[in-house]
Amino acid sequence: MDNSGWLGLWDRNADPPFHWGVPNPLIRKHFTALALPKGGHVLVPLCGKSLDIGWLRSQGQRVTGIELSRRAVDALFAELGITPEITSLGRLVRFSAPGLTVFVGDIFDVSRDDLGPVDAVYDRAALIALPPDVRPLYTAHLAAITGRARQLVLSFEDGRAPDDGPPFPVYADEIDRLYGTTYGVTLIDTTGPDGNPATDLSDVDTVWLMHPRQD
Repeated sequence: MDNSGWLGLWDRNADPPFHWGVPNPLIRKHFTALALPKGGHVLVPLCGKSLDIGWLRSQGQRVTGIELSRRAVDALFAELGITPEITSLGRLVRFSAPGLTVFVGDIFDVSRDDLGPVDAVYDRAALIALPPDVRPLYTAHLAAITGRARQLVLSFEDGRAPDDGPPFPVYADEIDRLYGTTYGVTLIDTTGPDGNPATDLSDVDTVWLMHPRQD
């Protein structure tokens, strides 16, 4: 799905099928793996109106999101009960409030200077939203604009067969190809649907921790 497809999906759905009405339990379970200081800066790419953003702020973190759809960002701030300051920055629009900034626009238009220092990346479902040909560009760009900050990546594997997506299943060998030259890659959790044990025929949610390699 290209940018126009994503924008159309948000325009047609107040709550698209990939939006969760509660914070993801896996970020609550594995948040400490990021080893963030109080007031650390967390980047959430392709954030939609995820309630995980509010949860991260409640943990005392400073959060920056990047989202293509302005409709999603308007809904995010409305649901948080926050009135943002809105600034145009060339191809981007910045929504800002205490402890929260969201850039509206294409993630490839966001630079390291736009973000400032980033302590960690929380990839809730960005990687699996992207088709295979875009994933290498995305992971390289994300490493560049964050200074290779540590990442927590939530992904999934399809136990039956790859589908047309999105979301797209991403398997361990591809994770290693995408991240392995820049990061040490550690699988820290796997779980089947709804937290039940995984089987050979079930989708498997995976949680990956990316540690930046030393030059």
